[in-house]
Amino acid sequence: MSTEFTLQQIAEGIPKSVLNASDRDLEGFQKIIEETIKLREGHKNLQKMIKSYSTSVIQRS
Repeated sequence: MSTEFTLQQIAEGIPKSVLNASDRDLEGFQKIIEETIKLREGHKNLQKMIKSYSTSVIQRS
């Protein structure tokens, strides 16, 4: 189940602590977001590889 958010919903959900954060805090948060995106992309790629592998194994048998 995938939930899609609009940019407005995301903006409205930003806590005041983030809005009032220092530049240093925001840089740390940005790094976390970037690594999360990399992890998500890696997970998608892994799922594709597993699906491709499973399909090729089934075709060989």
